[in-house]
Amino acid sequence: MKSLTFKQKLSLVYLCLVPLVVMAIGFGVGHISYKIYLPVWIVNACFMITAIWNLGARNFSSDNRETKHQVVTALMLFMPWLFLSIFAGMGPPPATLQGWVNSAAEQQIRYTILIAGGILFALGSALLKVKLQAAGENLYSVMASAAINLSLPLFIINMAFWGYYLTDAFRVFIQSGVSKRPDLHGPIKSLFYVISIAEVLLMYLGTVFFAVSLKVTGLFNPVACRYYIIFGLIGMVLVLLPSYWPEPFGTAGFLVAIPAIPFIMPYLIGIHLLKHAKAD
Repeated sequence: MKSLTFKQKLSLVYLCLVPLVVMAIGFGVGHISYKIYLPVWIVNACFMITAIWNLGARNFSSDNRETKHQVVTALMLFMPWLFLSIFAGMGPPPATLQGWVNSAAEQQIRYTILIAGGILFALGSALLKVKLQAAGENLYSVMASAAINLSLPLFIINMAFWGYYLTDAFRVFIQSGVSKRPDLHGPIKSLFYVISIAEVLLMYLGTVFFAVSLKVTGLFNPVACRYYIIFGLIGMVLVLLPSYWPEPFGTAGFLVAIPAIPFIMPYLIGIHLLKHAKAD
């Protein structure tokens, strides 16, 4: 592959830092006014779009069908974090019922963005499977796509539960002034805990299979694939750990189960697909 120009290297570094910076600001600073974070997010989105254009998205206009397919695949995997970066300003969801109700519209927007991100991820995964099969790998790519396809309905249901069911339920709890939750609230919460674990586990599993397939086909550097596999397996193990385990395992398990986190590795795969896209 032709060596990257300085502008491309700078773009690559910027894009790779986005998830880390978003998490650092989101958890370190917390919620800030939308009058501040919306303009900042728009500026960041413009920088991200400029960076991917420099890195390889410009090759979408290529007459080479394989190159165009690779760019579209990369963009589908990249796009979720273009929108998820807004969470730097939103911060974590409120810890209280009243706080959740007071920011009901914002919470619904948060989980709607996550649903859209999940759909884009599934579309990108389907395109990546086609590319890997064209390269002659028909085992791990199929299992990866199957895992992602199984996770998507669970993911959408879980995000709709958090964004819409819980928002309305919390509003009812506040308005009725009841001190005791309805009897069904506990079992429903347990059900969606299992759904959230299964969904995240399948996402990490799909990413691991894709990394193995990318290594087998030689499309990515074996060292990079090995990192994807290791981090994916670590994520799978941590998400299965009970919340009552001693620190740092409890916090680590909580972090890897945050809905936006499983999108990071596919996002990085998309960036590297763009980096490898060949111009005519």
